[in-house]
Amino acid sequence: MNIDLASPVRRHAGNPILTCHDVNRVWTSPALQVKTVHNAGIAEHDGEVVMLFRSHLRSGVSVLGLARSADGLGGWRVDPAPAMLPCSTDDDFAEGVDRQALIENEAGGVEDPRITRIGDTYYITYSAYHATIKDRVRVSLATTTDFSSFVRHGPVLERDMRNVVLFPEPIGRRFVGLFRPNDTTAGDVGGTFAEIRLGTTDRIESGNWVLDDEPILRTGGGPSCFCDKIGPGAPPIRTRHGWLDFFHGVRTTMDGNPYVLGVALHDLDDPRRVEVAAVPILLPSRADCRVQETDYVHVPNVVFTCGALRRDDGTILLYYGGNDTVMNVGFSHEDVLADLCRALPMDPLTGRAMYDLHPRR
Repeated sequence: MNIDLASPVRRHAGNPILTCHDVNRVWTSPALQVKTVHNAGIAEHDGEVVMLFRSHLRSGVSVLGLARSADGLGGWRVDPAPAMLPCSTDDDFAEGVDRQALIENEAGGVEDPRITRIGDTYYITYSAYHATIKDRVRVSLATTTDFSSFVRHGPVLERDMRNVVLFPEPIGRRFVGLFRPNDTTAGDVGGTFAEIRLGTTDRIESGNWVLDDEPILRTGGGPSCFCDKIGPGAPPIRTRHGWLDFFHGVRTTMDGNPYVLGVALHDLDDPRRVEVAAVPILLPSRADCRVQETDYVHVPNVVFTCGALRRDDGTILLYYGGNDTVMNVGFSHEDVLADLCRALPMDPLTGRAMYDLHPRR
């Protein structure tokens, strides 16, 4: 498998690995028929790879389902019912949670889960949409130890937030996360949509996060595939080079807002020290959304990740949604991704490329 600085991610020949047809063969109720499978959180549990995927019901509401695979590539087995629907009084809530407020805020759908394992607990951050207040989205927290039952803890922060990922271990005796707030004043791009901030807390379930005043990553400094919007993707992965951090980026074009994937490298002991590759590791292509002729395609020109796995040899399995419609996986290696951050760097606070385009003589 040829992976290098020119081709840092290789697509799996068997993509897509999960589609709406796979789910609908299991979820046979007309009320639960789905049109998409995408933006899945990924974890390893009981010797298998667990995929917590997002699907659009035909009504437009998003729900979360579970699929499991022995090797993380094929043979996916879809659980017989959704894992997480917009919550109701029948769900499990942590002590002290305002149940009615959470029920109201999830009525518009639950989306884009990220899974971080710390000890025996899996922490799931997910976007919860209000059904009637436009653009009201709060990233909320659920926990599980077995992927059979889930406990709701409510919003991570009591403010509009779209992307939150957690580091898988405390750093300097505090838990650390990467946050991308929503910006209700900027339209769809720009403003804080182009910033990622670091936050810390003594206890993940507390909801008491302290966000840095200044972003650790800001784009918008001229032409770039990331210049108009960014956001953390998969939870960071520990490597010998540092914390690998996959993020999504957007550059507005005359034909929409294509989403690409980028990579950053955080210092293991001080994640505020970050190196960023100025070039995407994956851009959307027709290979990322192979569907039947009559299938619905949700959003063209999008690749979006919520989960990745590291193998013992440094291989990275990068799971990503194609066109918000199907689930795919690509292969990379931690050495190549770290080299990319250093060979073709971007200033993390301006978004400007920091390497020389002129050939040396």
